[in-house]
Amino acid sequence: MVTINHVGTFAASAACIAALALPLGFVPMANAADSASGAVSSARAFPAYKSTKRITVGVESTSTDSNGDWGDVESLNVPQTQSQAEKDAAAEQAQAAQAAQAAADSAAEAASRSASRTAVAANDVPVSGNATDLVAFALQFQGAPYVYGGTTPDGWDCSGFTQYVFAHFGISLPRIAADQGSAGTLVTDPQPGDLMISATHAGIYIGNGLMIHAMTPAQGTQVTAVMSGMSYYRVLK
Repeated sequence: MVTINHVGTFAASAACIAALALPLGFVPMANAADSASGAVSSARAFPAYKSTKRITVGVESTSTDSNGDWGDVESLNVPQTQSQAEKDAAAEQAQAAQAAQAAADSAAEAASRSASRTAVAANDVPVSGNATDLVAFALQFQGAPYVYGGTTPDGWDCSGFTQYVFAHFGISLPRIAADQGSAGTLVTDPQPGDLMISATHAGIYIGNGLMIHAMTPAQGTQVTAVMSGMSYYRVLK
């Protein structure tokens, strides 16, 4: 009769399992109860997993600045737009600047003409010349201001202008327009340089149906078509 020792066989099997488990990290655990019963229990211990590898998903990454704000907002090139009110204000400023520049240019031009006329007046002494010279001299005063009672390039009325121009050539004219014709000879074939006279106005004929004269405060001294009702006096030949 053969008796099989089951306990011994089981113990041997357990020892074999334990031996195989050791390389795989199994640690046999036994207690008093197990010893008594002949059963063997085991537990597996795993080393803690640590990784220093940074995992990046996709091709984009998001970063934050030191204040915790997402993204680099200041580096964005965002186009700036203007409201209609801002555009209108900018247009008004541009128009004001253009008007100011135009006024400055006009003032500079007027100052230049005034300086030129003042220089002529300061150096003005009677000279000899013919009617052509007289016309050329008179034409340089285009744009001179009209001032009632004035007699210089800084401001004159119609008879003050003619008096000044003829005086440059050594011819003295009366102050009043209606009286100035007495200095010349009445003619019916107008020639450049002739004095033009009416009861209330005076000018100088420059040829081709044109005259130069001091007109009004708004118009100053200008070249215009001859006025009707004028008489022609030959003062300088």
